[in-house]
Amino acid sequence: MPYGIEALNVYAGLACISVPAMFAGRGLDQDRIPNIAMSQRSVGLPFEDPVTNAVNAARPLLDRLDEQARGAVEVLITSTESGLDLSKSVASYVHEYLGLSRNCRLLEVKQACYGATCALQLAAGFLAQSATPGAKALVIATDVALVDERAGYAESATGHGASALLIGDEPTVLALDGGAYGCYSYDVLDSARPTPEFDIADGDRSLFAYLDCLAGSFADYQDRVDNADILSSFQHLALHTPFGGLVRAAHRMLLRPFGLSAPQVESDFARRVAPSLVYPALTGNLCSGSLYLALASVLENSADLDGSASQRIGLFSYGSGCSSEFFSGIIDSRSVAAVRSMGIGDQLASRRELDFAQYLDLLPHSLKALVPRQHAEVELGRWSEYLDADRSLLVHTRTKDYHRAYEWHGPLGSP
Repeated sequence: MPYGIEALNVYAGLACISVPAMFAGRGLDQDRIPNIAMSQRSVGLPFEDPVTNAVNAARPLLDRLDEQARGAVEVLITSTESGLDLSKSVASYVHEYLGLSRNCRLLEVKQACYGATCALQLAAGFLAQSATPGAKALVIATDVALVDERAGYAESATGHGASALLIGDEPTVLALDGGAYGCYSYDVLDSARPTPEFDIADGDRSLFAYLDCLAGSFADYQDRVDNADILSSFQHLALHTPFGGLVRAAHRMLLRPFGLSAPQVESDFARRVAPSLVYPALTGNLCSGSLYLALASVLENSADLDGSASQRIGLFSYGSGCSSEFFSGIIDSRSVAAVRSMGIGDQLASRRELDFAQYLDLLPHSLKALVPRQHAEVELGRWSEYLDADRSLLVHTRTKDYHRAYEWHGPLGSP
């Protein structure tokens, strides 16, 4: 029985800023914008954190399920490098505010931007041996950005948000190729989050580790899957996307052994890879949610999927530190319809675009999203102009004795 993704949604916040505005505000070299290949990045608000991002990504998926299907969610896994506590998981908050069954396994995983893919594979393995017919799992990749001028060019490429995946035995969005995967991991400090207030990154080391892991994980995939090659085995490719320029370099590296001309390489990129970069170019790096945003982007922006027969997609997941996996699955026109019904493109278009001064005003508050505080109140009224009365969203309102509290804002209330 195939397992995979039954439904997919992305929440990328309520605000964004244009990348040219970021570059101008920071006095960065405008000639480097094409290499980043981004036009906007999502910006976190003071009432948003990894819990609100996760819940706001997942609730639209659960709202479409009947009571029996909701009760069949037996596993909830959050993947994040934006943890709120060294013991208590983000998943416990998410479970509560999504109103899931108390007979549900809860788990938080951490491996930088690879975590959600590991969670997907773990969830599929659990479901394969579950005694409950129709059991489902919910995997949510959720993160916030902790970057300012110290990050240099990475500030413009770092996003904010969450990707939610409903996993089960009716994989409308992506049917996993069972046993078709390759892994490659080793210890390297290419980026890290040593405190809840800032990130550190070695850009060059991270770039080379990413490319090394792509080569190594695909080689392992080829060892497991007979006659697999990057040029003919996959009609589409979606790669973890820290920024579009790195994905373009990765594609060139993968095709180098085939001796193709530059126009042939560019044509292949435009057909098989470029559709995956449309949405990442509007949000920035969503960490472990990035690959699944890229998958959604493929499904909504590829010209040859509507009404088509099944096609195979190759996916590459990379997490700094580092761990990686190349795997594959099947998509078709049903996949397109399922993702389009979530209105991800409309959500991205509805974000409020900030100017650089507004961004600087928000930044000191959003950078404190993960700082543990015994008691705190969020000045929701100060930021309420960003909220839409017609849209139900979870917001962070206060902390008491280190326990965070949240409220639903909008017409639907709690699930």
